Amino acid sequence: MARNEEKAQSMLNRFITMKQEEKRKPRERRPYLASECRDLADAERWRSEILREIGAKVAEIQNEGLGEHRLRDLNDEINKLLRERGHWERRIVELGGRDYSRSSNAPLMTDLDGNIVAVPNPSGRGPGYRYFGAARKLPGVRELFDKPPETRKRRTRYEIHKRINAGYYGYYDDEDGVLERLEAPAEKRMREEVVTEWHRVERVRREAMKGVVSGEVAAAGGRSGDAAREVLFEGVEEEVDEERKREEEKWEREDAGREFVAHVPLPDEKEIERMVLERKKKELLSKYASDTLLVEQEEAKEMLNVRR
Repeated sequence: MARNEEKAQSMLNRFITMKQEEKRKPRERRPYLASECRDLADAERWRSEILREIGAKVAEIQNEGLGEHRLRDLNDEINKLLRERGHWERRIVELGGRDYSRSSNAPLMTDLDGNIVAVPNPSGRGPGYRYFGAARKLPGVRELFDKPPETRKRRTRYEIHKRINAGYYGYYDDEDGVLERLEAPAEKRMREEVVTEWHRVERVRREAMKGVVSGEVAAAGGRSGDAAREVLFEGVEEEVDEERKREEEKWEREDAGREFVAHVPLPDEKEIERMVLERKKKELLSKYASDTLLVEQEEAKEMLNVRR
């Protein structure tokens, strides 16, 4: 029994194949421009043909052993077919057909781990350039999918001061009531200490005054006598300070009421104007007159007994 290759080479099979090819219509080529197509059915057919070509090339580009140049060429061809598919989809809409750009979900760009990434124009070859299959592992392409490390921007002095409000200085600490509850015992204790000290000082002061009147302060000894002396000395110092302040205020009022007496004769306004005018004359003469002329002028004034 003959093999399949021998059957295909037989005269009858070749004759039948030739007749079938004669009956077929000549194969049409896809128009170079989508605007040249006038039939909606033809536009749908050309779009389907482009989708089949894209699928075949995407399956081929998955092979990492094709080499760098072949992978780059395949990736460029796929992107070219994608742009051409977009032209035919717009032409179909112009002819009254279905809008595939809205109904179909375009494939999203993913990295090597399958995460969706936004790469609007990674290589500068035009908007929407995509990488498929093994082309994503090429040198210079892998870096496009790596997220750059987030650099923490240092805040300026203006931004720091912009966030500072009254709460930064502690003005809002009393509103929540927490600080008030914590400070209440300490405030009560401090108030009691101050009141106790005030009562003690008043009691010692009264005892000291009684001792001064009765003449017992000198004979009193011990701790109470020392405390009494200290309180008395404080009272005397306060009285001396108040007396000194009253005397200083009295002197200031007396100095303010006195009139100013000049012990040196002062020139009046006319004398000042005459002196200024004389000075300006001398400056003009020294600027425009010679030394000889000035000497002659002085001699003439002495002869005429002119002092001005």
